[in-house]
Amino acid sequence: MLTGGCYCGAVRYEVRGKPVHLTNCHCSICRRTTGAPYVTWFSVPLADFRLVQGTPTTFHSTQRALRRFCGQCGTQLIFQHEDDALYIDVTTGSLDDPESCPPQDDTYLGDKLGWVSTAGQLPAYVRSRSAG
Repeated sequence: MLTGGCYCGAVRYEVRGKPVHLTNCHCSICRRTTGAPYVTWFSVPLADFRLVQGTPTTFHSTQRALRRFCGQCGTQLIFQHEDDALYIDVTTGSLDDPESCPPQDDTYLGDKLGWVSTAGQLPAYVRSRSAG
């Protein structure tokens, strides 16, 4: 089981099952909602994710996608999209042990900042995995 939460400790979660789609997302929306050059995420079935403390604040970053974050410290925790309602994406950096879920690829490299080096270390996709 994986555990994690926000910086201030107000929101805590547990993840059961094996994470999939471990990625560094370089899309402009992830960048702007976190203030970071990219965000590392993993996906799990929604049924394998459980909030154990606190209630995150919800922000609709697009009409079909929402992000949840701690309303006290601002840590982004969760991303959900209507097109994949069976899965939830969790920020790897919010894990208690982020080393346990290293990224397996880079996605949305079409939006990558020029000064960010990926050095070809991981498989790379201009958009999502499915779009290539």
